[in-house]
Amino acid sequence: MTASTTVNKGDSPNGDSSASSILHQKVLGSRRFSNYWWASIVTLGATGFLLAGISSYLKVNLLIVTDPTQLVFVPQGLVMGLYGTAGLLLALYLWLVILWDVGGGYNDFNRETGYIKIFRWGFPGKNRQIEINSRIQDIQSVRIDIKEGLNPRRALYLRMKGRRDIPLTRVGQPLPLSDLETQGAQLARFLGVPLEGL
Repeated sequence: MTASTTVNKGDSPNGDSSASSILHQKVLGSRRFSNYWWASIVTLGATGFLLAGISSYLKVNLLIVTDPTQLVFVPQGLVMGLYGTAGLLLALYLWLVILWDVGGGYNDFNRETGYIKIFRWGFPGKNRQIEINSRIQDIQSVRIDIKEGLNPRRALYLRMKGRRDIPLTRVGQPLPLSDLETQGAQLARFLGVPLEGL
């Protein structure tokens, strides 16, 4: 869910998190290792396909590992060039999502002021910054959502009065079950609300 969780210890002499007043959780967005890995792989593969297509057209070898000048431009070189172009467009999208850190942000829970703030970065535009502010007293519970199978989902939600459930965890790869339970229990204890879904 989070890259880091910071609890302001307040005036508690023993550092007990139940006596603290502020809980800050950083949420990891698109800037994770798997996205960097796939963006790099797609960029390299697409560049190779595009250079192979250009090499077959110009009859000049632009690649180190093979000689695509022997390919017939129509249809082989043309198709490879189209695959390369499509791959580079996909790679550009992946790199832009990483650059914009889509899905990244933080969750702030402040018992001193009685408010919570959920902040996420979105795609550029008028809704680039997604911010939800609410009162702690409007929180009914912390809900754990677990779905196993081909497309597993493990996420934490805040159940609010008169509003849809607010997701708290990152999008993408599911969290380990033990981490999800620990973070859900910590948050429910901090907010003084029940934990649902176990």
